[in-house]
Amino acid sequence: MGFLEDIVAQTRGDVARRKMEHSLDDLLARIDPPDRGRPFSEALIAPGVSLIAEMKRASPSRGPIRPDADVTSIVRAYEQGGAAACSILTEPQFFGGSLDDLRAARAACTLPLLRKDFIVDCYQLAEARLAGADAALLIVAALEEAEFAELLHFGGELGLDLLVEAHTEDEVQAAVDGGAEIVGINNRNLKTLEVDPDTVLNLLADIPAGTVVVAESGISERADVIRLGEAGVDAILVGEALMREDDPAAAIRSLIGTT
Repeated sequence: MGFLEDIVAQTRGDVARRKMEHSLDDLLARIDPPDRGRPFSEALIAPGVSLIAEMKRASPSRGPIRPDADVTSIVRAYEQGGAAACSILTEPQFFGGSLDDLRAARAACTLPLLRKDFIVDCYQLAEARLAGADAALLIVAALEEAEFAELLHFGGELGLDLLVEAHTEDEVQAAVDGGAEIVGINNRNLKTLEVDPDTVLNLLADIPAGTVVVAESGISERADVIRLGEAGVDAILVGEALMREDDPAAAIRSLIGTT
């Protein structure tokens, strides 16, 4: 079993256990009406290339990155540096995250927040809203077609923006056919964990005009951002390159060209 299949199976089991403690109806009863006070999608279409700065302590490809990272200080630095939004890893085993990180980020900054996890159940979208997320990640490769359609619809009903991640031509087509308004093209193959920085450029032509495009993985230098912007990418998602910096705010300014 590969990494993606393994973590999806584990996630399904974890969600089933959480449902035994609190049902989906219990969560929904606690959710306030949708609030667009921190609109995620709008933050990605400002002039230039917008930056989604990611908070994560580890990754399966790199191991520990910043295991003792404090969410509050990290997201405040991201906001000071000029990030358009924050991505918060909530997966615990491989990325060292939790929903508590999302709650802490919500309290610490005013940026739109993305829950980044391996979402396979509507229950996780309800959790995301309760914890303060404005958006959530859906990974095409992790979902059956019917699951993807259900999650995309349910997330919209909750008032969440959905960043739909793809890595291949077929996955991009599935995202577009399913009605995704924000498509993330991941340079990292989640089955092999290898990165090909040309993946985004090779798949851009498959995405229709009007769709917000986010480039993910393998972005660490200003030259990368310039190249992606010239190709038509709206936003980038950067995690490890920022988490390894002593001064994340300065690193963001360097990436987006405001220094």
